[in-house]
Order: sequence, then C-alpha cells, then structure tokens
Amino acid sequence: MSRLAPLSEEPINEEEQHSNSSNSGNNTKYSSKKGLSWKHWLKNHLSLVFFINKKSDLKTLLSVLGCPLFPVPLLPRQPLNQVCSSAQYIIQHFTAATGCRKLEGRVKNIFATGKVTMGMGDDFGGSAGSVAIAGAGASASLGGVSEKGCFVMWQMVPNKWLIELVVGGHKVVAGSDGNLAWRHTPWLGSHAAKGSVRPLRRALQGLDPIAVASVFSTAQYVGEKRISDIDCFVLKLAANQTDLADRSDSTAEMIKHVIFGYFSQRSGLLVYLEDSYLTRIQSPGTQPTYWETTMATKIEDYRAIEGVMIAHSGQSSVIITRFGDNLKAGLSITRMEETWTIDDLAFNVAGLSLDCFIPPKEVQKDSYPVDENLDWRSPLR
Repeated sequence: MSRLAPLSEEPINEEEQHSNSSNSGNNTKYSSKKGLSWKHWLKNHLSLVFFINKKSDLKTLLSVLGCPLFPVPLLPRQPLNQVCSSAQYIIQHFTAATGCRKLEGRVKNIFATGKVTMGMGDDFGGSAGSVAIAGAGASASLGGVSEKGCFVMWQMVPNKWLIELVVGGHKVVAGSDGNLAWRHTPWLGSHAAKGSVRPLRRALQGLDPIAVASVFSTAQYVGEKRISDIDCFVLKLAANQTDLADRSDSTAEMIKHVIFGYFSQRSGLLVYLEDSYLTRIQSPGTQPTYWETTMATKIEDYRAIEGVMIAHSGQSSVIITRFGDNLKAGLSITRMEETWTIDDLAFNVAGLSLDCFIPPKEVQKDSYPVDENLDWRSPLR
C-alpha cells in the first residue's frame, strides 16, 4: 500500500490542491500521491501571508471547526473518592442537573442532527490579548461570507463515533472505531489521527452529558470565573506528555493542549468550553514558528430529551495566532466563528451496528505501512 499523506488542519493552498484534484481519479490515489503533505506545505508556504487566498476559506473553516477532537481520551470514570472534593462536587452537581445518572449503563448509542453556520474573520496583526473571544462577551463581526450547512452524528458507547458534515457543497466525514480516529475530506482524502483515541469535541458540547461527566472526572479544579454574566466553576484537563509526543513529528512539535470546562454555579450545567493548543513548527534550516489555536464555545438552550438535559445551540469562536522571530510581518492572527443548533437527538437508535464505524480501507491498521520511517500520520486536532 502507498504511504498516506499526513492530515493537517493548517491552511491549504487552494490553487495547488485544485490542480492536483482535477487529475485525480479516486480519493485513495489522490490522498497518497497528489495530496500535499505537512512537510511539503511547510517548505513551500510558510513564507506566504497567513490565509492570503480567500478562496480556501471554506476548506480552512471545515478543517478547523468541522470535527476537532477533544484534547484527552475518554477514560473510565474515576471513583468519586479519587477525585478532589471541589471537582467531585461540580461533577455531582452536573450529573444531577442534567439527569444523566438515569442513563448510565442503559445508553448504547446516541444519534443527533443539526445545522451550522461558519464564517471567516479578517486577518490582522497585533497583540493576541486584544482579541475578544465570542462567548466571553460580545461576538465580533466576521468580515467574510458565512457558509451554512448541516451534520449528522452517530455515537456508540464508549469510543465509537461518526460524523458527516456538509457545508457549502463540501462534505467532511470523521470517525472512530474505538481504536483509531480518522477523517476524510474531498481535497485530502482519508487520513488517520496521531496519538490516543479521543472523543469528538462536538459531542462534548452538551450533547453527551454522560461523556462530559466521565471525561471531567479526572479534571483539576482551578477556581471560579464569570463568563457571559454567569458565575462558573472551572475544571481543567490537559494532554499528557506521552500523548503530545505521539502527536508530534520531526517538523511539528505539539507543546501543549489544554481545555477548560465552565460549569454554572447556579444550574450546574456546562455552559462554556475553551481549549488551546500550541505547536512549534521548524523545517530544516529555518527559525521556528509557533501556532497557537484557541477555540471557545458557548453552550446554551438546554432542553429535556427523555428526561435528560441536552444543549441545543451554541457559538464557537476560533483564534489562530502565528508568531516567531522569522515572521517579517510580525504577529499574525486569524479569526473564525460558528453557530450551531440541534434539530434532533435520540438515544438507543435501533439498527446502529459496529459496522457503521469501520474506518476506510486505506486507514485501517492492518493496512498500515510497516516501515517506521514513513511519517504518514499528522494530528487530527
């Protein structure tokens, strides 16, 4: 089998991708032979102005906002006596507020459909501290044209999931069979993710309270903060060094990936998520460049589904900051936003089987190259 091209959620050169795809007969051939690899992109495009080609905005939006993964894997829920007292109280308050305790051990799968609207903001330079994140206050207006779409998501307890997202005529599919996470895009084909298997971030935006309670059962309590006029308790999770190393390679080093969950002191519900990852990029013979991506999501409109409170809408804002001594233009910041709503959600849908989560043939583990020198993987963040 031919080596798979690495998966990247960084900017994609539209013109070069288009010229390649026009000669492609199928996704597998294009993915392995025509797709731009992460290192190839670094060598040829780091000198370009960040997101200079506005035609590639939709691809960038789908790559970053479409199906990002949670920073940490979904581990078995910790006994409450092994959780700090503050975090224990917050988790107990959340499970009581959502009513998800009644579903523990009974939910086999979750099905959800929804709509999204995505838009790209104008690029600008300046201090990262001057950028307001939507959800923490007033949402900044976007300079680009917004794109509308829809998605369907299936999830089988505990680590199997699949999402299909269509926006602006482009379809992105991502999934996990419990052992491997992967993604398929029309312009890059199918690609596997590095590191441990992690849940889909979109599912933890109030759609799966059982998973929220489970993943934050190992979190660290870091204090209180007021977000959007709501007094919140804050829990922190961070990817460990082993997983960060697994998600790195000789050119791109993942330095950190942390997430903060904000739980309302009054209602007990999860009302805000904010995660950030920092990557160090350095190709041979160049100075390092740093990419910091912050995604903040406001979660709201909780409604009862079979007696369980599920979030039905929210807004996400992403700020990507690029900095380094070799950047002549100085600090570069790009902003993008998404609003989402849930149309339908159901538990224990009949007919959903394990076959629904089988990865594409080209990314199944049995087909992976044996040669350890083939760096075919890249982070699916």
